Amino acid sequence: MKRAKSDRKRRIHSLITFDDWYPPAYIIIFDLDAPAPHPQISHCSALNHHLYFQSSYRVIRDKDWHWDSFDMAPSFPPLLASKVTLANGKTIPQIQLGVYMMSGAEVTKSVHWALLSGYRAIDSAQMYHNEREAGAAIRGFLSSSENTLGLTREDIWYTTKLANCSADYDEVRKSIKRSVEVSGLGYVDLFLLHSPYGGKNARLTSWKAVEDAIDAGEVRMGGVSNYGAKHIEELVGSNPRIAPVINQIEVHPFNTQTGIRNTCLKHGIAIEAYAPLVRGMRMKHPRIQELATKYACTPAQLLVRWSIQHGMITLPKSVRRERLLENASVENVDISGEDMGILDGLDERLVTDWDPTETA
Repeated sequence: MKRAKSDRKRRIHSLITFDDWYPPAYIIIFDLDAPAPHPQISHCSALNHHLYFQSSYRVIRDKDWHWDSFDMAPSFPPLLASKVTLANGKTIPQIQLGVYMMSGAEVTKSVHWALLSGYRAIDSAQMYHNEREAGAAIRGFLSSSENTLGLTREDIWYTTKLANCSADYDEVRKSIKRSVEVSGLGYVDLFLLHSPYGGKNARLTSWKAVEDAIDAGEVRMGGVSNYGAKHIEELVGSNPRIAPVINQIEVHPFNTQTGIRNTCLKHGIAIEAYAPLVRGMRMKHPRIQELATKYACTPAQLLVRWSIQHGMITLPKSVRRERLLENASVENVDISGEDMGILDGLDERLVTDWDPTETA
């Protein structure tokens, strides 16, 4: 016979994990206050010796397999709650999921897993051809039973980008509206000009369209991407009504972009680092391996932590559920000043994809 809810106490005796420590791993919790051990099984993942619970829980209470709710707040990697304050006084999640080169199916799964794991920011673009899937995955999670925290649209940060700057103002405004509509999210938190290609007139006209989209409520904030120092100076020198708050560029120890970063710092523009994991190209580098061993972390975690300690917003990408958690689980990695200098010294101006920062 079931005891009254008021009499139920939850004393966890032990946790047993298996399935190679990766999702979907299972845990069994024994409730010592039950008449006999009743196993509770749910999804979780275990990384860095921490258990990050993925959903609400249920515990088997009786021999006839009745289920009762077992309330426990989800636990996430702490740095997923970390935010950076922008020049306009607003904040942005410091660790975000980038969905570059993900198929629609991959985006659907990865965004859902990311939100379930504690991520609160998704970075897409018109050129990625997955805005629709990214928006649908966000909306789907928010309306699902797995949204146990009761998150709303306001809790999720969504970024997208203009494919091409254009001197045709009306075309840019239409393009921004299409991105908002396709996502189905009602508005875009951050809209970026994806590159400086197209020339000065196209860049400044496109920025005017972003300003007006902000005024219209379609976009909350504006920024740029792949802008070199001269493009930043050009935009700031045009005395825009609304200043850009972000420049998203490729940054990692093998391409530190010091000049661009210093220019952005001068103008109060935050740096978002894409390809922070160097697209896997330098994971076996001797220095990376050496320091990852020293700090008892993976090479990917070392690279993510490097960008965080430089105060950047970082966009590690993964289509694997366990990696999403691993990339963010860097709260116990504290790289010394000396070792940060060693990592900074690895700069070889490595470009892993494209580099529009020097375009005219």
